Amino acid sequence: MLFSQEENPSSFIDLNFFYGNVAIHKNDILHLASSHPSGVIISWNKRTNGSRPWHQRYNYPDYGFSITLQNFNNEILGKNYGLNAHYNFYLLKRRLMLRVGTGIAYVENPFNRETNFRNNAFGSRLVNSPYMMINYSKDNILDRLGFQAGMSIFHYSNGSIKAPNISVNTINLNIGVKYELEETPHAIMDRKKENKISEPIAFNFLFTTGVTESHVVGSGQYPNYTFTTYIDKKFNHYSAVQFGTELFLSKYLKEYIKYLAIAFPDRGINSNTDYKRIGIFLGHELFISKMSLITQYGYYIYNPSDLKRTYLRIGLKHYLGKKWFASINLKSHKFIAESFEFGLGIQL
Repeated sequence: MLFSQEENPSSFIDLNFFYGNVAIHKNDILHLASSHPSGVIISWNKRTNGSRPWHQRYNYPDYGFSITLQNFNNEILGKNYGLNAHYNFYLLKRRLMLRVGTGIAYVENPFNRETNFRNNAFGSRLVNSPYMMINYSKDNILDRLGFQAGMSIFHYSNGSIKAPNISVNTINLNIGVKYELEETPHAIMDRKKENKISEPIAFNFLFTTGVTESHVVGSGQYPNYTFTTYIDKKFNHYSAVQFGTELFLSKYLKEYIKYLAIAFPDRGINSNTDYKRIGIFLGHELFISKMSLITQYGYYIYNPSDLKRTYLRIGLKHYLGKKWFASINLKSHKFIAESFEFGLGIQL
């Protein structure tokens, strides 16, 4: 690796084969954990060279795209085909690579009431497919060819867009090769010391929407709307903290309350119970380039249905300029997804 003032970002492709197990996070998927999934990850990766401040902050990561094929070796689940965007982060003198990616996957064999009723993991053809991979990596062992090995974790879920959606996680061992696409060595610009930042508290307004179906199969898909206002304070180039409140209008919950009142009268739930909810939350924002990672923990201060008291949210935020931003989030109650949220917001 060379250090210079010239911009010379390089790229490489890698190929990983993996073999693993279905992680049993619920007894409801015991019948889906009878085999060992296997597959392949094919990736294109672009190295950063320090020409942007965030390159240096995160020790010159890579970014790229990956295609995944996972064969569950199980006739109930079949195969999943995924397309993901990812970042590679490096530790231990760039020998240890951590990849974080997310995207969508096509489910070959989803739930079908008549032909595949035992697949209670995937209720739709398209699912979200985040994955993590950690590899020991050695470049240029044989000319441009390198070697890597480690483990990976895949998660497949449709975020309760359609039931059933118990989801599947797999834990795998992987081994692979990487190939440099350029002959010249990768060049990195000199490190520059960044000035400390001090920004005032900002006010944010966000509207998100999506589609949700309750866990009752065939209950129907309904829109949800969330109106959020929060303040945030950026303390450094990496992090900001958030505090806010939000109003949830989840139409599926209105129908689910009616269902519970009729199907389980012993619970004492009134079919006219208000489905609207108000929450407060505390959050953190991690900045990476124009993207940021959002994590939030919330509590319902108004929730007449009383089905859940707390919620979690993890998401991605993309800044469209100095004020506007777009977001995609997954909201859940503990480890049970409630909804995917697609939103547009403004920061003042």
